[in-house]
Amino acid sequence: MKILIIGGNGTIGKTIVRHFKENNEILIAGRSNGDVLVDIADSNSIKSMFEKIGNVDAIICIAGEAKWADFNELTEDDYYLGLKSKLMGQVNLVRIGHNYLNPNGSITLSTGILADDPVVKTTSASMVNGAVHSFVQAVALEIENGIRVNAVSSGMVEDAFEKYKDYFPGHNPIPMNKVINGYVRSVNGKGNGEIIRIYN
Repeated sequence: MKILIIGGNGTIGKTIVRHFKENNEILIAGRSNGDVLVDIADSNSIKSMFEKIGNVDAIICIAGEAKWADFNELTEDDYYLGLKSKLMGQVNLVRIGHNYLNPNGSITLSTGILADDPVVKTTSASMVNGAVHSFVQAVALEIENGIRVNAVSSGMVEDAFEKYKDYFPGHNPIPMNKVINGYVRSVNGKGNGEIIRIYN
């Protein structure tokens, strides 16, 4: 398969790329480096990316920003960061990207445990993750040509434990092989409209 991985140079992205490149042709997209550049917060940038690379068999997105801060400190613009990037960025990847998918292709979005189990300072990020879940379940009812849309929602991954452990007291770090399997299930399975939760 020809697989586009957006955010393939990030903490989780690098691991996902290593797995899929063993048996597939991989294209990495990123905001500052990769085989092709893209800013998912800009729909014109998304269109330009697909025009450059042409059709693919699968799209995986492991990108998108949201502001982490105390609720009383969050401004309207802080909320719009997550809405524009992690929510609408991924929505636009589906909205535009399905036109560049071969029949029976798949799109895998990424969210996280905050959608179901928020922690402090994540009002904006939790809101956005939950919205992506609802979008995935709804769009799966209408998308055509055998295309499937799923989301992988992981807990705090092992590779990011040191960075985020103070935000997630008592949470068990998720082994990277379990995270990989979530993306494998989405890309190689038959599920559609699924939120693939990897929380334990």
